[in-house]
Amino acid sequence: QVQLVESGGGLVQAGGSLRLSCAISGTISSTRIMGWYRQAPGKQRELVAQITGGGSTKYADSVQGRFTISTNNAKNSVYLQMNSLKPEDAAVYYCNLRLLVRATMRWDDYWGQGTQVTVSS
Repeated sequence: QVQLVESGGGLVQAGGSLRLSCAISGTISSTRIMGWYRQAPGKQRELVAQITGGGSTKYADSVQGRFTISTNNAKNSVYLQMNSLKPEDAAVYYCNLRLLVRATMRWDDYWGQGTQVTVSS
């Protein structure tokens, strides 16, 4: 059973930094895309950053240059370093894992429980 467990959220002042971590267990699939999404009250969930198993990254325009996504060598943890935080970055942040099911060549999505990030102005 695939499990994603996030940690590292909290309260920070504007301009500060936080580092989110996501531990992934229960999968051996080597073809994966890992990412972070966020959802603020009254808004849709949006992609923040994404990293492939090969190390390619993608960022939302709003966080480019401030946030950095990374993984460990085993590709079973994903991190989000958030610098220069702004009040508009406040949201529940969700870890996401997309695994390729080779038998069907489709992607399965898995989610963590979410971690709250609050940024005070």
